[in-house]
Amino acid sequence: MTSDLDLDIEPAVRVNGISKTFRIVTERNQSLKSVALRRKRVVYEELWALRNVTFDVPKGSTFGIIGSNGSGKSTLLKCLAHILRPDEGTITASGKTSALLELGAGFHPELSGRENVFLNGAILGLSERELTERFDDIVSFAGLERFIDEPVKNYSSGMYVRLGFSVAINVDPDILVVDEVLAVGDVNFQRRCNDKFDEFQRAGKTVIVVSHALERIKSMCDQVAWIERGELQMVGDSAEVCDAYTVGMMVRAREEGRAAQEIVVLGDDAPRLIDRVELFEADGSAADVLFVGNPLRIRVRYDNQRAPTQVVVGISIVRDDGMHVADVNAGWQFASLADHDGMVTVDYAIAALPLLKGRYSVGVTLHDDTVLKVYDRDDQAAEFSVIERGPVPESGLVALEGTWSADPS
Repeated sequence: MTSDLDLDIEPAVRVNGISKTFRIVTERNQSLKSVALRRKRVVYEELWALRNVTFDVPKGSTFGIIGSNGSGKSTLLKCLAHILRPDEGTITASGKTSALLELGAGFHPELSGRENVFLNGAILGLSERELTERFDDIVSFAGLERFIDEPVKNYSSGMYVRLGFSVAINVDPDILVVDEVLAVGDVNFQRRCNDKFDEFQRAGKTVIVVSHALERIKSMCDQVAWIERGELQMVGDSAEVCDAYTVGMMVRAREEGRAAQEIVVLGDDAPRLIDRVELFEADGSAADVLFVGNPLRIRVRYDNQRAPTQVVVGISIVRDDGMHVADVNAGWQFASLADHDGMVTVDYAIAALPLLKGRYSVGVTLHDDTVLKVYDRDDQAAEFSVIERGPVPESGLVALEGTWSADPS
């Protein structure tokens, strides 16, 4: 499943077969007596956070690392930043590395922002003279001129991360390693970060970034590595890897979610209520691919006879990067069908689909009127794509359908 990287590009970082394990204590000695008399030993199990991970980060590239929570991403970044040492394998880097992994890492809460700039900068390898020369740029980038002499314990999380990131990038590293702490920044800070990343790329520097924001990873990264349960699943073109990750997570969520619903709500031997879910265009043809603005009809067919009480149909639409588009439910509009012994077909018609280009999934939930008791659920009951009719200068989630006008002035 792993793709080969371009061997002609000199790697800035080479990760070769690294593995990292942690000991998780399951039973510990409660007293000295248990140690001396009963010779009771601490019982633990080994957790492999990383196992035989290998990839190269090309010099001058922006490289993304993705994966679900607990997949080993943070452990990998700490190994790249030399905070943790792998139990097996090696990591080699060509050039100075600067890392921003945790909010306010290296800051002392009782010290002022000014004092922490010098403390954190010294930890990252800058001399007092270098920090003095760059101090104004650091504070200006962070936007903390008014608060730089305040104790950082009084800073908000956003102020913390702005100052930490500003120090890290002003170390002028060859390789910058950034965790998803940047997500706490406001819009203006995000823009400055993006501009800085662009500047880094133009200067031929290497950026390694972890994020759950797949669209951002796609747009800013040249290549991406997907880590799952400590193992490398795929590495290569950012769009291809992100798409593969999305599909993998959808399949996993569907399997785990369905199993949970069957056990908790329906019971192990309970039958499924949802018979099928179909998508249609206005002319009745299957709606696998739609143009922006086309009508869409979502049809849900379910077995009403097996439902414990009156069924409320809920529909959700989710973009393939995890962006939740909408949730709707029919409420009690079909209460008259409560006693119907057989199949029920419910249609939900959208006159003009406002979604922009992308891949979307339709989820269906059958629940009671409290929305707390679920009778059946399928998070990926159907899928469809939206494409553009021609060059459309719009981006984002929805088509605004506005009109332009202009007059000479």
